[in-house]
Amino acid sequence: MNQTRIGSLIEALMNVVIGFLVNMVANFVILPLIGFHITLGQNFFIGVLYTVVSVVRSYTIRRFFNNRLHVTAQRLAGRVL
Repeated sequence: MNQTRIGSLIEALMNVVIGFLVNMVANFVILPLIGFHITLGQNFFIGVLYTVVSVVRSYTIRRFFNNRLHVTAQRLAGRVL
């Protein structure tokens, strides 16, 4: 079963939202344990930065492997024909 574009979009958005919330909670729990105390605004800003980095990383990896898969498929198709 193939995933629709809207299904892929919903999955990607849910991944980003859940990752952001996990980051917020983790920062409030972990950072004080190592001596850092941050405000909600600072925590939000850190979360936004990590979210941007995560989206860029995910997009880059997805495009790389998508292109790599396409090149590999073309090579295999050339060998078969």
